[in-house]
Amino acid sequence: MATSTPTRDAYAQAPRPSKKEPTDERRQVWRSRLWRFDDKASPYAYIAPFFLIFGAFGLYPLLYTGWIALHRVSMTGLDSMEWVGWENFDKILNDPEFWTSVSNTFLIGVISTVPQLLMALGLAHLLNYRLRASTFWRTIILTPYATSVASAALVFALVFRADGGLLNWTLGLVGFDPVNWANGHWTSKLAISVIVIWRWTGYNALIYLAAMQAVPNDLYEAASLDGASRWQQFRKVTIPSLRPTILFTIVISTIGSMQLFGEPLLLEGGALGATGGNENQYETLSIYLYNYGWNLGHLGPAAAVAWAMLALLLLIAAANWIIGRFFRTSAV
Repeated sequence: MATSTPTRDAYAQAPRPSKKEPTDERRQVWRSRLWRFDDKASPYAYIAPFFLIFGAFGLYPLLYTGWIALHRVSMTGLDSMEWVGWENFDKILNDPEFWTSVSNTFLIGVISTVPQLLMALGLAHLLNYRLRASTFWRTIILTPYATSVASAALVFALVFRADGGLLNWTLGLVGFDPVNWANGHWTSKLAISVIVIWRWTGYNALIYLAAMQAVPNDLYEAASLDGASRWQQFRKVTIPSLRPTILFTIVISTIGSMQLFGEPLLLEGGALGATGGNENQYETLSIYLYNYGWNLGHLGPAAAVAWAMLALLLLIAAANWIIGRFFRTSAV
């Protein structure tokens, strides 16, 4: 019996290959490329705002200041610059007043930093124990830091006044003669250091307190089992554990001392404050820069002073890094 084979209609179109699979494959390839691009580019996009802001408000002013330091330019003629090369740097390096301001800045920094950090370490050690209303006391010691430089300097200027000042009045009660604090070479530095100590001791104390609370309790328990007193635990456990934090606060305090401006400016105020005293006895580098830039209007030497301050800070940072590395090596 014959069978008929089914035949395709002669007018029917041939089946076309499916285009769905190649399309899906292209999409997957495109998505894979986008994912790889996102994986590589996203970290740069996240950190780009910082570098843009730093470049606009940090790096560009720094480089432009260096460019101004190589020119003769006045405050009233910013559009006209005359190339002088290293003349501005040579001018300030051969100026005795510049080295006086360097010496004053260094001495005030030492007088204010050492007692400040020692007092901050002691306060942090006290606050590290369980005290009643500990949050209240932590807020109290941070209050001076929240006070503006101008307010603190003006208040202490009244305290250190030669005629009618609170400190001289107190000294008179115990039989001492009044002291002209602002006009003395050492008393003026001491007065400025007191303002700095008052403002920054609480801030550094909270930094030390945070570092102390990160020290493992096992170390203190082991020391107490060995018979160590609280003072010995502080010397043998707390101080070695806080060594990186102490170095950090030293660096920060050094940078702050290099930038001292409001305290010496407002100690006497007026023309004397703007020149660092009648004999430049408390003129800091910031006051010296201010005189060149704003009082005299010579922006070239002022920019050179700014770069000299940067060089000094880098030298101090390098010295602190060497000291810190020495301590780390000796500890090992």
